[in-house]
Amino acid sequence: MSLDDFYAVALDLVKQSGAIIRDRINRPKDVMIKSCDVDLVTESDQQVEKLFMDGITAKFPDHRFIGEETTSSGEKVQLTDAPTWVIDPIDGTMNFVHGLPHTCISVALLINKITEIGLVYNPILEQFFTARKGQGAFMNGNPIKVSGEKELKKALVMVELGTSRDPEKMKIVMENLKILTSKVHGVRALGSAALNMCMVALGGADANFEFGIHIWDFAAGDLIVREAGGCCIDPSGGELDLLSRRVLCASSQELANEISNLLIQYFPERD
Repeated sequence: MSLDDFYAVALDLVKQSGAIIRDRINRPKDVMIKSCDVDLVTESDQQVEKLFMDGITAKFPDHRFIGEETTSSGEKVQLTDAPTWVIDPIDGTMNFVHGLPHTCISVALLINKITEIGLVYNPILEQFFTARKGQGAFMNGNPIKVSGEKELKKALVMVELGTSRDPEKMKIVMENLKILTSKVHGVRALGSAALNMCMVALGGADANFEFGIHIWDFAAGDLIVREAGGCCIDPSGGELDLLSRRVLCASSQELANEISNLLIQYFPERD
């Protein structure tokens, strides 16, 4: 089977998943707590993840998965050279619970640990971001490009508090916000790591960084940003590691470097 086949099947499954999210966002939800009071999961998260995994397995039984909900239920992250789908069924679950329309499904396919396909779909606002390695990035089928901004003082930067309230991490998040607020054009947060990165790819924002996220939060966004002409690095300035739970993406290498040099670093436990 070819990458074209993988892409076509995944595209259809993501659209089906989006229909579930669209149908459920304004309905009462069965909300469960994972690691803390702000780390949530709903029955819809679990249903979307199952739909996608079952659909892929039916077509490509040798493919593997790294899913947010299966991992949170006890499975360890194992990234091998085998074709591996990395899925966040509802990125922005807190938004989904409240009915805020910034929520999406995020899917990436890695082969030999290289990301070949990235899909991020917000079915509420009908924003479908797609990318394939070496083929560019698109929203709703139209090519997208990063802004190319290089100056920090003109940059709109996406940030998040995240789903952990660990005191050490929160102190660093707040210190970084204080450092950046006086130096950038503005600071924004959508409540979804994948959508924050897609805003950089779209040119609507110029940079995004976050500590404590997981591979399923940013694997698809990483490819979409890079295919849109941006860069993704480790927040300390080195090469991005998808299992490090740290990411910094920007519209230019110059902007990424400048932000990296300002940030106070935080190193969570690896995936």
